[in-house]
Amino acid sequence: MRWFWIDKFIEFESGKSAKSVKCVSLAEDHLHDHFPYLPVMPHSLVIEGIAQTGGLLAGEVYDFRERVVLAKVAKATFHTTAHPGDQLTYSVTMNDIRENGAYVSATSHVGETLHAEVEMFFAHLNDKDQDRDLFFPADLLSMLRLLGLYKVGKAKDGSPLQPPEYMIQAENELTKNPSAS
Repeated sequence: MRWFWIDKFIEFESGKSAKSVKCVSLAEDHLHDHFPYLPVMPHSLVIEGIAQTGGLLAGEVYDFRERVVLAKVAKATFHTTAHPGDQLTYSVTMNDIRENGAYVSATSHVGETLHAEVEMFFAHLNDKDQDRDLFFPADLLSMLRLLGLYKVGKAKDGSPLQPPEYMIQAENELTKNPSAS
């Protein structure tokens, strides 16, 4: 992910659900153009924040080895707008996950107020580009730690969620050889 549209995870249950937050700040450049004198968080960026939450939920099921991409937004209903100073809470539920993709439903709340309802599909890309890395495992692990995934995450058996071994190994290699990334 090049841009982060979530600030941190507050809940994460492997293969089941995830909850993240996004604090809307007037310091974000897009708010100065959307709309002048009445800044609102663009709905497309709310969808992207929900997609990042859901995509990480879908990716974690397979230890982030699958290439997960947003394939379709099946439904997006917005009930209100979010403004600077608001905190959006994204709640994503995994409805179905299979070898070729996943289906999730989600809500966004501003405080106790329902902000949006979204349903989306994620696809697992085929093996055609399998020899090309989309990310460096150590970089993804660093990002997941910054988002607090391993602080709040729970594995399917209820134990604390642990990073995949291949990511830890990549991180250890990077520590030994910092010029490797």
